[in-house]
Amino acid sequence: MAVSSRPPANGFVAAMRKLYNPIGFAKGYNFTFWFIFAGAMLGFCLARIMYLDFNGIYCSPFRQGMNSAGPGECWTYNSKTRYLIGIKMHLYTIIPAGILVCAQFTPVIRHKFILVHRITGYLVIALSLVAIVGALMVASGTFGGTIETQTGIGFVAILFVGSLAISYYNVKRLQIEQHRAWMLRAWFYAGSIITLRIISILAITIREGTDEMYKALPCREVIALANNITQALSQYPICQDENAFVAVKGSLSSNGAAGVAAAMQVNFGMALWLAFAIHAVGVEIYLQLTPKEAERLRNVSYQRQLEAGYSNPGSAGLTVDRLGDSNPWSPTEKNKS
Repeated sequence: MAVSSRPPANGFVAAMRKLYNPIGFAKGYNFTFWFIFAGAMLGFCLARIMYLDFNGIYCSPFRQGMNSAGPGECWTYNSKTRYLIGIKMHLYTIIPAGILVCAQFTPVIRHKFILVHRITGYLVIALSLVAIVGALMVASGTFGGTIETQTGIGFVAILFVGSLAISYYNVKRLQIEQHRAWMLRAWFYAGSIITLRIISILAITIREGTDEMYKALPCREVIALANNITQALSQYPICQDENAFVAVKGSLSSNGAAGVAAAMQVNFGMALWLAFAIHAVGVEIYLQLTPKEAERLRNVSYQRQLEAGYSNPGSAGLTVDRLGDSNPWSPTEKNKS
């Protein structure tokens, strides 16, 4: 487990090293990134453990319209068996996977508890695959199920699963630095769901003061969300026909749960794509800012592949010098055999 041998620059650095060295970090900036991003993922998932009580909290029938799932979402889930099965598959697997993956990115576990790291890794991948299947099953109903929402969910799912697959292939080939890079990409993509919520709320708040948002909702949903059905029918007389659709003004402060549902559905697709773009660019910036860690792990890969008898140690996985036009990689002098 790497620990910096350089003397601390000041008392603050010395104090921080006592905090991050025991969990395996040699550099403060790596610990800072881990604390922010892994901490956000862990906090987000822990706050949603209660959602595993699906009928009691997530879709409580006693919280008319304003469930933890978001206004109108539980009405959608209960409208089709596929949606109900899909959302349960997603919730029951992605929350545990998100908690476990935070441990996977903790160096002390990777270095001192290798077997735990491997077993947990397989479990995270299995849970993630089930979660993605569940998300795809419910995509056509998620926050209105618009084309941009369905496309965004499908796109993120493909890149997430693809990154997991590439990461898995590389670790089986003992290409550790590529395993790290692609696993980081996978979970940065998945983590966009957190940023999505922030962007969505900001967009709704900004647009509510400057622009009018309208969304066509099924009358059945509007009635289901209403606290007072008589008032809802007087506000939307077309909903005397439950099979009709009605334009609902999106708002967090008016029109009740139907207004909130309309506002969230209008902004969800945009927020999904923007959040993913931010995370996709952000992870590449992080990887570009940590070349020394990548090079260190590549030398580790070289040693392990050499011991395993691979014909091209250091480049046995999916590396740029094998697939692209970069110069052949060679180990540092101290790692050459």
